[in-house]
Amino acid sequence: MTLMVVGSVAIDNIQTPSARRDDVLGGSAVHFSFGASLFGPVQMVGVVGDDWPEEHTKLLKNYGIDTAGLEIVPGGKTFRWTGKYLENMDDRETLDVQLNVLGDFQPKLPEAYRRAQYVFIGNGAPATGLEAIKQLQGADLIVADTMDLWINIARPDLAALLTKIDGLVLNDSEAKMLTDERSTISAAKKILTMGPKFVVVKKGEHGSMFVSQYEIYVVPAFPTENVVDPTGAGDSFAGGMMGYFASKGNMDAETIKTALAYGTVTASFQIEGFGADRLREISRENIDHRLEQLRASVSF
Repeated sequence: MTLMVVGSVAIDNIQTPSARRDDVLGGSAVHFSFGASLFGPVQMVGVVGDDWPEEHTKLLKNYGIDTAGLEIVPGGKTFRWTGKYLENMDDRETLDVQLNVLGDFQPKLPEAYRRAQYVFIGNGAPATGLEAIKQLQGADLIVADTMDLWINIARPDLAALLTKIDGLVLNDSEAKMLTDERSTISAAKKILTMGPKFVVVKKGEHGSMFVSQYEIYVVPAFPTENVVDPTGAGDSFAGGMMGYFASKGNMDAETIKTALAYGTVTASFQIEGFGADRLREISRENIDHRLEQLRASVSF
């Protein structure tokens, strides 16, 4: 099954309590694609400026990521984000954001991409996701991500997007913010009334939860000891989950639970290095081995 992602492509500057890395390859579409590429080929849609290093494109292609949907804007500058993680490595401060070409991004899907069967709308302006969905030709599964920024400043567009997708991925606090509910379960169930058939709530070190009208599945986080850089953890989680969905071509109960677990272990590798460095070092065999470790830790 073909898998496509629409999202941001960025150059990040990242500071943690123990290190700093500048000019790191990042963005929601990039982190998703590296995670999903462990399960099969990925079509990536994004935008960059002509300051974008050609070696980044070559790197993406080397990992089975189709970059025909990566638009390069002449004279433009690539989206840049600078952030600082606090001592607990959970909280972070955004020090600088330069939207540049991402601010006016109107995705133009190549003809082959329009027939994608599995589609992920990465974290970005809801209007961007709506424009991409208009160009699709009968996708089997459309899942989107969102964040507090769009809940606060683009609520009408987000509401419209929710009516066009099958699933929504967001974190615990965002689910409660979107619905004004106090509990995660109540928030997820209320989101179901807004359009999606299912909701995946990310709970950080407490794992994730899948909620639909008739099903609730919970998967714990993998106990990762060495957290180097949490940037992109949610995107790589989605990449692992959607990559597995696309590889199986169904949404039965066993596939859903296994996809959540694969998303969890993919994210556990992501946070062990800066940017996508760690995902570039591993193989599907490493992912499968860690999945078995997770399975053993929760069976009873």
